Amino acid sequence: MDRLIYTAMTGARQVLEQQATVSNNLANASTTGFRSQIDSFRAAPVTGPALPTRTLVLDATVAADFTPGPIQQTGRDLDLALQGAGWFTVQGADGKQAYTRSGALKISANGILQTQNGLTVLGESGPIAVPPETSLLVGKDGTLSSLAAGSSAAQMTLLGRLKLVNPPARDLVRGDDGLFRQTKGEPANADPNVVVLGGALEGSNVNVVEAMVRMISLGRQFDLHMNLLKNAETNAAKADQILSLNT
Repeated sequence: MDRLIYTAMTGARQVLEQQATVSNNLANASTTGFRSQIDSFRAAPVTGPALPTRTLVLDATVAADFTPGPIQQTGRDLDLALQGAGWFTVQGADGKQAYTRSGALKISANGILQTQNGLTVLGESGPIAVPPETSLLVGKDGTLSSLAAGSSAAQMTLLGRLKLVNPPARDLVRGDDGLFRQTKGEPANADPNVVVLGGALEGSNVNVVEAMVRMISLGRQFDLHMNLLKNAETNAAKADQILSLNT
């Protein structure tokens, strides 16, 4: 009986956690550069002399799906996307380097290149300053140049180069702020092979149809766990009745 109760109880709890993950993925189906989260679970026995038969369901792996999202052309100079693998480098709220696929950028009041939520975009030499009243030109290798209004292409000013990285996916972990960092906390090295596309954004890689089907499946799994708990309660009640008849 205890095996049934513990397995059903912990299974139901983890199903609720999976539903929260799927809900978060659906909520970010239109978020630029979002990577869907993946949960995996395993059964583990409860250790201890008094609990040798109970089994818990544990979260074995929480990972991200690094499949690239669809590229959407916007025509905006400050919209950037990455073709294939790679990451933009930004400065997180903790001051350390973090990585994102969201290339919707803006220029702050101080002329610093930032993401739409105010994080500083880092170049290979640090933050990138953009002169006022200029157009920003981005090369495929992440080179940034500015061109003043009415000037010729020969008068472009080199501003720097975006720090584009491509660490192994197994070394990346998603933080609570949605940014990715290396598991060891060390900054990744720049990768010259990462390709930038100007005037475009990468959409979320969440498959809405698959996520909805997954949500329905999880709902049915939760109902199954609840039915198991009800059966355990019914069996216990019947056992009590039988024992009361024998006394």
